[in-house]
Amino acid sequence: MRVIKKIFNFYYEGFRSMTIGKTLWLIILIKLFIMFAILKIFFFPNFLKTNFNSDEERSNYVIERLTTPK
Repeated sequence: MRVIKKIFNFYYEGFRSMTIGKTLWLIILIKLFIMFAILKIFFFPNFLKTNFNSDEERSNYVIERLTTPK
């Protein structure tokens, strides 16, 4: 437990004393949000939900795609 507290304090003190690092982390977090939230909506539609009506049809499709050799 003491090691975990030392690790936490190491990172906490490091982030607290940053000046430009905080801005860089903010930019990184904004870019991650754009990549995972915004782009997912437009470029990665839910293929299984749109092409199949029930969970059984979806599961059969996935099993067939995984087990059928090409």
